[in-house]
Amino acid sequence: MGIGNVSERRDEAPQVGVTSVILALGPADDGDRRRLWLPLVRRVREPFLGAWALPGGPLRACRSLERSAYETLASTTDLHPGYLEQLYTFGDPERSRGGVPMVSICYWALVGQVDVASLEPRHNVAWFADDALPDLAFDHRRIVDYAIWRLRHRLDMPKVVRELVGATFTLRELHAVSEAVEGRPIDLANFRRRTLASGMLEETGERRRVGRQRPAALYRFRADADAPADDGSLPQGFDAGELSRIAAAAPASHGHAGALSALTTDMRP
Repeated sequence: MGIGNVSERRDEAPQVGVTSVILALGPADDGDRRRLWLPLVRRVREPFLGAWALPGGPLRACRSLERSAYETLASTTDLHPGYLEQLYTFGDPERSRGGVPMVSICYWALVGQVDVASLEPRHNVAWFADDALPDLAFDHRRIVDYAIWRLRHRLDMPKVVRELVGATFTLRELHAVSEAVEGRPIDLANFRRRTLASGMLEETGERRRVGRQRPAALYRFRADADAPADDGSLPQGFDAGELSRIAAAAPASHGHAGALSALTTDMRP
């Protein structure tokens, strides 16, 4: 049975799906600059046939929102996220371009440092640098921009930064991560001064050589730096341990996206 003409579809109750922005920190390029990368999926049906889109899937009654988001990650990459956070809900009636009205509950995730060139290829999936994205289907560019904005405002959270720089790091490595996330040059001397003055770091007593630089002191975040701030800020997301429990508690997957394919990802040829 069909789903009616455009006018009838617009009067339908909206379908609900989950869309995810998966962010990774790539290696330094020839200019020693690091960049954020994300996977996109090429659509195999209308609307926006052949266009690149964010991975997504349907929301089922037997799934939590977090589990649904986790499954969109697993369908796109073998990399396991170390951090997952709900981003926003997008539901403009025009975003489905005449298809079934669709509400997308969006998440963003971090999968750490990744050499995307070494990843096993997946059908209809490709990785793009955040400053070299193709035209995206629907309102997905807006979703990507908001996810990166949110990450920039999470750089004061140790459990987020650790996913990008590791448990121990030099100040130069931390500086490179900050430049990649901010998408602009940051004065190293000022960055070093502000970071040390924050009181969030402590020296490990060890040193590490990075590139041709002389060995530099290694730092880590202080144990008390992870305490959540009681300042009315946005709730924090799920870390690797919490995500493992979410993945282990999931029932077997059944069914298919159906009408949700209007705004979600389908990697079938």
